[in-house]
Amino acid sequence: MLSKRHLAFNIAMIVFPWLSVLFLGKRNIKRFFPAALITIIFEMMNAKVGQKRKWWVFYDNRKSFISNELPFSVGPFIPGSMWILKFTYGNLKNFLLLNAAVDGFFAFILTKFLEKVKIARLGRLNEFQFFIYLFYKVVLLYSAQYFVENKRNFTNANPEINYYD
Repeated sequence: MLSKRHLAFNIAMIVFPWLSVLFLGKRNIKRFFPAALITIIFEMMNAKVGQKRKWWVFYDNRKSFISNELPFSVGPFIPGSMWILKFTYGNLKNFLLLNAAVDGFFAFILTKFLEKVKIARLGRLNEFQFFIYLFYKVVLLYSAQYFVENKRNFTNANPEINYYD
């Protein structure tokens, strides 16, 4: 059974980031949501691998993906990705620096807090390995956004050339 503390944390972790999306603007949501969605699907597959390999452990001793890993993915990850893309897309250096700062905060500071309040702790990963686990997905996020923004160029590269003649 999920503790009240864990349940309250999960609810807050989902509700507050999504409330911030109200200030993102409809145009930016439409622009950045597809890349965030692609990345979150990849992240959820990674989280299942991490759960099986015990890279992290939840104190409620449940193997439930929905009550443990999913709130971390759905809550801060999707809105956070859209906000980061809004402020930094087009400037790769700033994108990487801001993602490194956010992922570093999560890997080095928030994990200690989660352990202190008995929600989760790192298992077979140390903090630096967990940071790499979080950070390597930024390449997918930026690439997905680049593809979404330039999909017309990929689909209609040169409509006058007929490659089948």
